[in-house]
Amino acid sequence: MTSRREFFKNLGMAGSAVAAASVSSVAMAALPELITMDKPETMPPLQPANGRLYNPVVTLNGWTLPWRMNKGVKEFHLVAEPVVREIAPGMKAHLWGYNGQSPGPTIEVVEGDRVRIFVTNRLPEHTTIHWHGQRLPNGMDGVGGLNQKQIPVGKTFVYEFVARRPGTFMYHPHADEMTQMAMGMMGFWVTHPKSKHPLIEEVDRDFCFLLNAYDIDPGSYTPQVNTMLEFNLWTWNSRAFPGIDSLNVRKDDKVRIRMGNLTMTNHPMHLHGHEFVVSGTDGGPTPIASRWPEVTTDVAVGQMRQIEFLADEEGDWAFHCHKSHHTMNAMGHDVPTMIGVDHRGVVKQITDLIPDYMVMGERGMADMGAMEMPIPDNTLPMMTGQGPYGAVEMGGMFSMLKVRRDQKPGDYRDPGWYKQPSGTQASEWTGPVAEAPRATTHGGMSMPANGKPVNQELTVRKPGKHAGH
Repeated sequence: MTSRREFFKNLGMAGSAVAAASVSSVAMAALPELITMDKPETMPPLQPANGRLYNPVVTLNGWTLPWRMNKGVKEFHLVAEPVVREIAPGMKAHLWGYNGQSPGPTIEVVEGDRVRIFVTNRLPEHTTIHWHGQRLPNGMDGVGGLNQKQIPVGKTFVYEFVARRPGTFMYHPHADEMTQMAMGMMGFWVTHPKSKHPLIEEVDRDFCFLLNAYDIDPGSYTPQVNTMLEFNLWTWNSRAFPGIDSLNVRKDDKVRIRMGNLTMTNHPMHLHGHEFVVSGTDGGPTPIASRWPEVTTDVAVGQMRQIEFLADEEGDWAFHCHKSHHTMNAMGHDVPTMIGVDHRGVVKQITDLIPDYMVMGERGMADMGAMEMPIPDNTLPMMTGQGPYGAVEMGGMFSMLKVRRDQKPGDYRDPGWYKQPSGTQASEWTGPVAEAPRATTHGGMSMPANGKPVNQELTVRKPGKHAGH
């Protein structure tokens, strides 16, 4: 068990008390400590120091919000405020979030807990919080103007309800929602079962993160909030590869990963090397009979997905969104495809005028992984990340599941790169290579063509605008 004092000491958090500005009569004379975090690393799980015990989650590149017990009620304190978030080393974004970060800290409770959350507004405009997926009194649902008055600038409101069912949930504003969510205001909520549940298995490692996206112009710091679909930074917990921590587990651990999607599009989440089952949604645990083995599950807008698997294959396994442009960092729109275009005749003429001119894309885009071309300040390369065998050529929603037989229980530290046993890695063939036979016919047809076919060659080009992401 870890005390609050030890928690703050170990994690290097700064805590301070603030006075209530506009709170319900249930509040005590002083609010719970206001605890903030400015570190982007994954923090150790917060073991409950009081209240009912549970197996805590680990928030990828995030942390869990401590609480105090007040006459049997768990009290938390959230502050909505402008924050600076490191998206990845070399890039910071000016966002809005909670308690020093975007997303805000994870809230963990137990089924049946009475929960009281104080929310202080330090934004330049009013706000609310909606407790996404929760069963609660209508006046606590957090839709500004419908269920409650907006929380004015500088004021503190209090929400109170019973965590009625176990599951994976989110919190986010329902006031000027487009702006505030585009600026990064969101957080994770986990309600643990109060006792053994027939549909919720005990696991060794329990991870969670939110899928989010930003449109930040190269060289700038603040997201474009009026963007509908043209996003250029795809993130987990407001981090982009290579800034996303790996999920480090022990071989044969039972692992649970909880994901919530607050972007404007769906994300097919794909895990290499293992099969998983979808064991829960924001509606609760899924029936056993509805589960089947998968390697990819689609997380639609506003949905939660909870997957579980046995980590029984040692190695460094990719884990990512399977929309290919979501595993890239800031991309340009309306960029022509230059594959197959012979630049040799014009490159010299251009370099005479522009010495730093660089040919890009005539053989594909893989060269970008090794290019050291100048980019605007506070901008990430489109492809980045260095693995043990060269450039990984990824960005955005990409990380790794690292499975090790010598990873100790409760140890979430990065074990480094996996060393494959001899004879288990793809390598260059040095023997003779036969010439591949070529087909000489046009193949069969279900019916004869009307007229003589015209011999023509087509050039493939990438789609145009990123409509529909």
